[in-house]
Amino acid sequence: MANRFAIILAAGQGTRMKSKLYKVLHAVCGKPMVEHVVDQVEAASIKKVVTIVGHGADTVKGCLGDRSEYVLQAQQLGTGHAVLQAQAVLENEEGTTLVICGDTPLLTAETLEALLQYHEEKKAKATILTAHADDPTGYGRIIRNASDNVEKIVEQKDASPEEVLVQEINTGTYAFDNKFLFAALQSVGNNNAQGEYYLPDVIEILKNQGEIVTAYQMSDMGEALGVNDRVALAEASVYMKRRINEKHMRNGVTLIDPDNTYIESAVIIGSDTVIEPNVFLKGKTVIGEDCFIGSGSELSNTTIGDRVQIRSSNLEDSVMESDSNIGPFSHLRPNSHIGKRVHIGNFVEVKNAVLNEDTKVGHLTYVGDADLGKNINVGCGTVFVNYDGKHKHRSSIGDNTFIGCNVNIVAPVNVEANTFLAAGSTITKDVPEGAMGIARSRQENKPGYWEKLPPAKK
Repeated sequence: MANRFAIILAAGQGTRMKSKLYKVLHAVCGKPMVEHVVDQVEAASIKKVVTIVGHGADTVKGCLGDRSEYVLQAQQLGTGHAVLQAQAVLENEEGTTLVICGDTPLLTAETLEALLQYHEEKKAKATILTAHADDPTGYGRIIRNASDNVEKIVEQKDASPEEVLVQEINTGTYAFDNKFLFAALQSVGNNNAQGEYYLPDVIEILKNQGEIVTAYQMSDMGEALGVNDRVALAEASVYMKRRINEKHMRNGVTLIDPDNTYIESAVIIGSDTVIEPNVFLKGKTVIGEDCFIGSGSELSNTTIGDRVQIRSSNLEDSVMESDSNIGPFSHLRPNSHIGKRVHIGNFVEVKNAVLNEDTKVGHLTYVGDADLGKNINVGCGTVFVNYDGKHKHRSSIGDNTFIGCNVNIVAPVNVEANTFLAAGSTITKDVPEGAMGIARSRQENKPGYWEKLPPAKK
């Protein structure tokens, strides 16, 4: 196999997006478009990636990091001019160079690998990735000769009546013999209405030199979608969502209504997990086997063990270990760690806290900046009072503690194991092991009070 290189075109501003965000950084299913492209390029045995940057160059570099080398196209003078900027990095290399746009997030490594293999097997100097279009309006047509090689690419405005009927179209992705590519680019001119240097002109130059130019037709035109505006961005997201969901279903995940289930590209889900509609799984979320994720739940960068039940709740940057459950209508805020067999009921908020095995937090409770041991019962309305107006403070609760309803635990407090906190107490001091902590006003009853009330108005 020849050495392989890739040039990613990512210098255009994308004015049709009407956005402050640089075009190739718009996300499709949770990942910037250009990152999708790099993922697939890397999977196609590419030795070196060179990204052509222009507008928003530093932001693109921050996104891709050291996965690519970078070349600046200070002026955007067309696709041919953009590729030429990589000359100093690649012109002396022997091998095959893939040229791909950074706004084509749906192309797969399988398609790119097939293109490159076809190009190398045919010993071509250039190979165009093409697709069959039921309606080719607006696309450049691929005109083949008697040998089935490419004769020319014809834009619709220049096509003859016979050529207009051709349904094989240019997708804008190419494989080139690297040295022939940069040699031919020297001859590309800008004698056109836009005064730009176009990469497809290399095809005609190579043909005129008697070199072999081929075309590889991909099986699914949908992969070739280029995103130039918000409408196309939505189309790409729908296509990618369908692809992601199908992958999970084929791997043993049940999606009750895949059209209304939203799973980002980096999410991992174990087999026999069931996911109801209107669930959003984001970021680097990992879900184990035999879980249930109920309608209305949203998980972001969260790790879930096996047999976890989540009902209509929001979890972010947290961990739930196996056999635990939460919801409905509860919230794990960042840095929450929920141990095995922990029960979190409805309307509970947990933040930056650890709840160890078999602990139960039934409902209407806030647990913030706290470490809870094993087998603790937290009563309804309990509040961990962790903020004094300037600083956050942390509390710890020992194993087997019973916390009654409407207890306020004013941090920093250390409650030892096997203790009781009486309902309605405001706990401001440490509680030793085996003791009861109680801090509430003594009840007084006033006899005859009802008779002293004025009569009700009619």
